[in-house]
Amino acid sequence: MSYKELAKSIIDQIPDSKMYYIVAYLQGAAIPDETPNAETIAAMEELEHGGGTVFTGSTEALFAELMED
Repeated sequence: MSYKELAKSIIDQIPDSKMYYIVAYLQGAAIPDETPNAETIAAMEELEHGGGTVFTGSTEALFAELMED
């Protein structure tokens, strides 16, 4: 049985009261929005050309640095 066939058989077992959540999830999975916005694209291009700032510390240190600004 393929994953698609398994998913279809499981959907038949889901009560109508929960189908809204399943449909919303499936729509997101079928049409993912993975296109970065203009600001993100500009930041990536800046890094690719040697600009910007690369942080390699811990998350805690990153937030501490951000709070300083």
